[in-house]
Amino acid sequence: MTRHDDVPPASAYPVGLRLTGRRVVVLGAGQVAQRRLPGLVAAGADVLLIAPAATPSVEAMAVAGEVRWERRTYRDGDLDGAWYALISTDDPEANAAASAEAEAR
Repeated sequence: MTRHDDVPPASAYPVGLRLTGRRVVVLGAGQVAQRRLPGLVAAGADVLLIAPAATPSVEAMAVAGEVRWERRTYRDGDLDGAWYALISTDDPEANAAASAEAEAR
């Protein structure tokens, strides 16, 4: 048997998701989104980005048509129809509300 008590806990476990054609909602367009969006796009996800502002790299993806961008803050109901969501705004209250919406589904 393998001992696990000497292994530091991981913050997340990586998984493989089949995202082709699936709606993915990304809340926030900062550094986290900038790192994650290329992989979501490469996986064929139908990405909806919701954020009032974005990093230049994220904005370039929207201009290129790789993601759809709604320039606004999160509001209840934004996760309707989403198969997967990435919640990464810089607003703790919005993150909590979106997380609660996701958990309720």
